[in-house]
Amino acid sequence: MFAEIKGLNEECGVFGVWGHKDAAQITYYGLHSLQHRGQEGAGIVVSDGEKLSAHKGLGLVNDVFNPDVLKGLHGKGAIGHVRYATAGGGGYANVQPLFFNSQKGGLAVAHNGNLVNANHLKHQLEAQGSIFQSTSDTEVLAHLIKRSGYYTLEDQMKNALSSLKGAYAFVVMNERQLMVALDPNGLRPLSIGRLGDAYVVASETCAFDIIGAEFEREVIPGELIIIDDTGLRSERFVSPGNRAICSMEYVYFARPDSNVDTINVHTARKSLGKQLAIEAPIEADVVTGVPDSSISAAIGYAEQAGIPYELGMIKNRYVGRTFIQPSQELREQGVKMKLSPVRGVVEGKRVVMIDDSIVRARRAAAL
Repeated sequence: MFAEIKGLNEECGVFGVWGHKDAAQITYYGLHSLQHRGQEGAGIVVSDGEKLSAHKGLGLVNDVFNPDVLKGLHGKGAIGHVRYATAGGGGYANVQPLFFNSQKGGLAVAHNGNLVNANHLKHQLEAQGSIFQSTSDTEVLAHLIKRSGYYTLEDQMKNALSSLKGAYAFVVMNERQLMVALDPNGLRPLSIGRLGDAYVVASETCAFDIIGAEFEREVIPGELIIIDDTGLRSERFVSPGNRAICSMEYVYFARPDSNVDTINVHTARKSLGKQLAIEAPIEADVVTGVPDSSISAAIGYAEQAGIPYELGMIKNRYVGRTFIQPSQELREQGVKMKLSPVRGVVEGKRVVMIDDSIVRARRAAAL
């Protein structure tokens, strides 16, 4: 009932680890593997069991963290975040994890998703005396937790989550616990892994590969997971609804080497390309894909159509994902810098070019 059209939407990457002596470094590498999900800002909060320490900043993971910064982040638990926001939600204050201090201790919150009733809840909370320090949806959860009236963080989380509507994957940490929650429909991807005796959680399974962790399972919609020194346990904060994973994870957002809802992303995109060739057959000399997310679909189209796949476009690896840029003008300029045709391959030929520009509507026009 409170759905709103907002200027701030998030498709970020979250990571967490508990029970590892090098938690900050593990989180740093995990965020590197999730960098494609957000290039506006990055942050890490660590717990040594007694206090929380944080570092965050604007830019890429490499811009925000260096060896000296990581050496100063000591702890056995950590959560991290890479952020993407459209116009209206930028700035240092919105870089996550958000970090709060109170007389009862610290609290760090990282979030991937979009709360459709965030503005309604903010108005309600402000009327009760809350003062918001950011424009991010994420801060709503922290205020709801503190106003819940319950004693334990677990009960506070359950109570707070029951007020939220929309898509969300939360990673929350205090000095003694790491908690993970997924919305009742499982709109955002979130998985659990093991790294020796430590538990890890991440938006995508590719993060487990880079740190050498073993995939355990996906977080179940409506599930609250509590991880501490005694291990991992699962609770329900709401009954699960119909599973409705965001289709754009398969089309565009996720890395090809990730598995989303047990399905490999590359395989899914390749299958989409094959289906496209069946539905839209074209006589052509070559098939090419716009790097990087369209390549898998282009390979599938070429296989199904029996047309050679060629590398028809080259991507400048030093230009970030243009859909992350906050304005259409910046996205178009970024595309001009990022993509170049391989003239020797495509010039004078009939080319099928597979692209997913519908994600940001006019990217193809910029070409």
